[in-house]
Amino acid sequence: MSEHPGDKSTNGNGEQPLVQLTAKDFKSDQEVRWCPGCGDYAILAAVQSFMPELGIARERIVFVSGIGCAARFPYYMQTYGLHSIHGRAPAIATGLSTSRPDLSVWVVTGDGDALSIGGNHLIHVLRRNVNVKILLVNTQIYGLTKGQYSPTSPLGTKNKSTPMGSLDWPFNPVSIALGAEATFVARSIDTDKKHLTEVLRRAANHPGTAFVEIYQNCNVYNDGAFDAVKEQTENQIRLEHGQPVRFGAEGEKGVVLRSDGACELVDVATVGEEALLIHDEHQQEGSLAFALSRISHTPHGPTPIGIFRDVERPVYDQLMAEQLETAKAEGAGELAGLLNSGDTWQITKG
Repeated sequence: MSEHPGDKSTNGNGEQPLVQLTAKDFKSDQEVRWCPGCGDYAILAAVQSFMPELGIARERIVFVSGIGCAARFPYYMQTYGLHSIHGRAPAIATGLSTSRPDLSVWVVTGDGDALSIGGNHLIHVLRRNVNVKILLVNTQIYGLTKGQYSPTSPLGTKNKSTPMGSLDWPFNPVSIALGAEATFVARSIDTDKKHLTEVLRRAANHPGTAFVEIYQNCNVYNDGAFDAVKEQTENQIRLEHGQPVRFGAEGEKGVVLRSDGACELVDVATVGEEALLIHDEHQQEGSLAFALSRISHTPHGPTPIGIFRDVERPVYDQLMAEQLETAKAEGAGELAGLLNSGDTWQITKG
């Protein structure tokens, strides 16, 4: 990337210098090449316009991707970037974040890249709480390889690879992230710039792994997959911390928690507002967040969007740094000493 650090000023405490940049500063000189009308354009624009809020020099920001349509992201961001191999972006980002804690590390991945070949890498970075921000662009289809069904495609999906309909039960990315004990889990929509920007802002400020699923329309191979939520706003269950979970054009619908722990959609006039579930994104156990994530397995009706979970837990990068410092203080950090410690054997010629 070119040298253009921008104007610098100190923050409110007069400590760490802030870098004053604009959205234009984060646009690379590469021609953006996605299919006309692709939702990735909207996501890219939202990310580029949000980046200046970080107040971080572009030389300290890194975007890591795997393979897929969304994986072209690093080319279009005027930051450092790595276009890695299929499914391995979380692993590469882990190494980068733990070795360079001064960097802001972002992963951009897709439903196929992250949840198929990259499934193990994704759940482990989430459970470790590495200081990376993961944007999972969910199209419910493989776009780059021309329309095969993906791990999030609805049951019965018919396309080139499943002409008689998919037999695979689809993943729910938010449920997977919550099951892996991710400390920050959210969902947004590609064309809702205001909502997406707010979610990105919250993700960036979260210490540890932040996971954001973004519904993205693939207008070539899976057009209209999310129209029930995107175009019919009464189906958007907008989660707000500390507020009753309700939705609909006039807020006439709501969510209650059943005795079996599952969420149920109800008419507020029938049950009364006092019966509605109060959203608590800071609940340590995450049971309410998980119940909310199960309301809509595929977005063909009322679907929660927003922050499902935001809790604090020790960050992997910091724990590793502390462990290394302890080892160094105890004299256990010398390579020769480590190689010759513990159970060792001396090989002699007979």
